[in-house]
Amino acid sequence: MSEAAVFSKCAWRLIPFMGLLYVANFLDRVNVGFAALSMNADIGLTAEAYGLGAGMFFIGYFFFEIPSNVAMEKFGARLWIFRIMLTWGVVSMATAFVTGPVSFFILRFLLGACEAGFFPGMILYLTYWFPASSRGQFNALFLSAIMVANIIGAPVSGSILHWTGGIGGLKSWQWLFLLEGLPSCILAFVTLLYLPSKPVDAKWLSAEEKNIVATALARDDLPHRGLRAGLSDPRIWMLALADFGIILTVYGIGLWLPQMVKALGFDDLQTGFVVAVPYVATMIAMIVWARVSDARGERIRHIVQPALIAAASLFVAAFLGASLWTVVALTVATMGVYAALVVLWTLPQSFLGGTAAAGAIALVNSIANLGGFLGPTVVGYLKQATGSYAAAMGFLSMGLVMTAIVIVGLSRSIPAPKPAAVV
Repeated sequence: MSEAAVFSKCAWRLIPFMGLLYVANFLDRVNVGFAALSMNADIGLTAEAYGLGAGMFFIGYFFFEIPSNVAMEKFGARLWIFRIMLTWGVVSMATAFVTGPVSFFILRFLLGACEAGFFPGMILYLTYWFPASSRGQFNALFLSAIMVANIIGAPVSGSILHWTGGIGGLKSWQWLFLLEGLPSCILAFVTLLYLPSKPVDAKWLSAEEKNIVATALARDDLPHRGLRAGLSDPRIWMLALADFGIILTVYGIGLWLPQMVKALGFDDLQTGFVVAVPYVATMIAMIVWARVSDARGERIRHIVQPALIAAASLFVAAFLGASLWTVVALTVATMGVYAALVVLWTLPQSFLGGTAAAGAIALVNSIANLGGFLGPTVVGYLKQATGSYAAAMGFLSMGLVMTAIVIVGLSRSIPAPKPAAVV
């Protein structure tokens, strides 16, 4: 059996389920953007307070990210992902009962603390199964779950808001948190039954297939170094800064896009379907772009180019005002941001292995996700101060320019992968 066939088998077995977990994860993280359409008025949140609370998630995320990823390396992916999913599902459902800014801030912080380690854990998990040369496309397939979450999540969230108000004495935004948090709790228990921690634990791989995976991974195996080596590598801190600029934009747009679209005159249900459009285009773009990067064995340019395209699109959006052309510009920006993101996540594990890689991946993600706090917070502040989103779009575009500059500066210190055939 060929390597390509074995890795294709692993991908079909693992990535759809990992993607399903990420859909549940991402919905619970960003459904607050839809809940805000009616929740803010009900519990007395100003635009500035909402932005601060939405971003509070990333403060909890920051403090618990590295310990969580190191724990996954110690206890195994199956058990640790179960723990993460169950606790975040419970906290997400509890958000239905916030009563004001303080309880909103506390539960958003707890949601980040509970979820910390999921995304970097999944990125680390992919390194257990797929070689570095083809990891871009598998990262893209996994990260496409974000697009699926937005494609199906936006209409579903809009529909829940449209149809559930008043049922059982609860507001529609309360039903949104309850109905979208429950699947995470259920999937936590499915994870225990379905997800093998490593290839050696996979009952659906034959001994020959396990050997093929092990041999392929051994070709680009790196020395297994300790946690301190990963946390002290200056390249990791630079990658964290680069990713910060991307995440700043991802959440600066994502958590405010429903309100931007509704401001054009759409109702809640229509807003859900309009918001889904940018993510359909983005899913296609990110998968194609990652496969091109793998096939050419090139990473730096495949991060810088889409980041700059996204920055230019946001800059244009700042001058378009409230129109459908703004949605078009934000669509192009979203495509560029995610295309850069999937390729960037091939870099940390290209020069670090073992616990060093686990810690480094978590460090990059934890620092970068502070951009998820800053982005929504600054967008909310600028929207309230200026009455429009123009200044906010300009601010987000500068974050992506910073990303491009940092990646260019790292170009000589990051090893390039060998070109790989796409799977």
